[in-house]
Amino acid sequence: MTELSTRLCRQLGQISTLEDRLLHVRQAVSGRIAFSTSLGLEDQAVLHAIAATGLDVSVFTLDTGRHFPETIDTLAASVRRYGVPIDVLVPVAADVEETVARDGILGFRTSIDARKACCNVRKVLPLRRGLRGSAAWITGLRRGQSAGRADVAFAEPDAEHALLKINPLADWSLERLQHYIAEHEIPVNPLHTRGFPSIGCQPCTRAIRPGEDIRAGRWWWEQHDGRECGLHSHSNRTVPAS
Repeated sequence: MTELSTRLCRQLGQISTLEDRLLHVRQAVSGRIAFSTSLGLEDQAVLHAIAATGLDVSVFTLDTGRHFPETIDTLAASVRRYGVPIDVLVPVAADVEETVARDGILGFRTSIDARKACCNVRKVLPLRRGLRGSAAWITGLRRGQSAGRADVAFAEPDAEHALLKINPLADWSLERLQHYIAEHEIPVNPLHTRGFPSIGCQPCTRAIRPGEDIRAGRWWWEQHDGRECGLHSHSNRTVPAS
């Protein structure tokens, strides 16, 4: 897996279009490829490319039960536009009930551990189900999204999920992403035009202020850098970014 990821890191950097990058990944990887979409700008671009190429990829999204209504509308609009089946994975009800009973309905704001416990139940565990049996996982991660993602590789072994993690937009700038979306008239969450560059659960996301990092609106009450929900762990990275 390490040899394949190293080779893909080199090859994907030499391929110009997103569509061709995804086609190359499909040719290089044997077995099921899964794409988890948060319905953000990056993932909408990837979804468009998957639909445009007719790629054999399993697409799913995580419904935490706390999404903005606009996010649900974007999901419905995407299904209508592309006709690509998008499996909706929800958390186990008993796990949610246990977490809320222990920490309270807004307990995730009381400590980082409580917030991560909420993310684990609503996002991490359902993601694990969605990736089960996959040889590779496509994401919309970009190096320009935050300082914590500055070294995102095109491909990397993911030991936690025992698969290859593919980041075909790793080297894209925000400007390139926005141009691609405009060029192809890709449906996007209307919250992006209201100061929400990164959109998660409604109680955990606010609009950002001028000059703030694009992920500053996520878990804004926490006072440490590198705030992540646990879906994308970088602890296993062993290959160069390009």
